[in-house]
Amino acid sequence: QVHLVESGGGTVQPGESLRLSCLASGFTFSSYFMSWYRQVPEKERELVAGISGSGAATNYADTVNGRFTISRDNSQNTIYLQMNNLQPEDTAMYYCKVRWRATDYWGQGTQVTVST
Repeated sequence: QVHLVESGGGTVQPGESLRLSCLASGFTFSSYFMSWYRQVPEKERELVAGISGSGAATNYADTVNGRFTISRDNSQNTIYLQMNNLQPEDTAMYYCKVRWRATDYWGQGTQVTVST
């Protein structure tokens, strides 16, 4: 059974940093592309960043490129999202996702709030 658990969210002030984690189980972790998404109420969930199974390839939304870094530790079945210089518009619920056997699996999410 595929299981994803996010952690690391919280409330920070503009300009501060957070690191999110997503622990995965139930599939061969190193073989799968993993992604971070975020969602605010009444809006579509949007892709933030993705990383290949080996970690060699990454991609980012324009809105976070240069501020966020996605990485993974295949020995720990975990992906990370280092978020620097956070801004109020980064406030959202953050989710990790894997597409396994033609089905998308999501974690429960972790809330990030950027506020003065």
